[in-house]
Amino acid sequence: MQDATAPKCELKYVSPAAEIQVGIAELKVTGQPDRLITAGLGSCVGLTLYDPLTKIGGLLHIMLPDSTLFSKVTKPAKFADLGIPLMVAEIKRRGGWVGNLQAKMAGGAQMFSGANDKFMLNIGERNIVMTRLILRGLGIKVLAEEVGGSKGRTMILDTANGRVLIRTVGTPIKVI
Repeated sequence: MQDATAPKCELKYVSPAAEIQVGIAELKVTGQPDRLITAGLGSCVGLTLYDPLTKIGGLLHIMLPDSTLFSKVTKPAKFADLGIPLMVAEIKRRGGWVGNLQAKMAGGAQMFSGANDKFMLNIGERNIVMTRLILRGLGIKVLAEEVGGSKGRTMILDTANGRVLIRTVGTPIKVI
């Protein structure tokens, strides 16, 4: 026989966090407790935007800085100038607020040391500069970054808490 004064205990099923892969020239937006992951950030830039109040976040894998140099654009997420506004719009559509967004960046490496700068066009550095410029224009502050250098990175956004983990070959995982 149960005691009528004993508190009722309800068991809630908590779904495990999904690990969502974000490919090259893709963007994805999700909410807690999911994690967004992108690998292969060499000269590409990974950008996370996160609203800590709604716990909605996005990850964009930027390949190139400027879409205006191309006559035909079939994948807007490939470019910083188009992909960032798309990600902001999707976060807003899901209930996030632009004024809360926290940006974090990784990548933008110079992957070919000793290469002729004119030949390589310094894509990594140009991706970094354009990403910062677009964010500034949208009024979004970059809270942390792990950019430049000469090694590729993997970037993981945990939407439960906004932490971004950076894996670089040969170094410990870094939290930014």
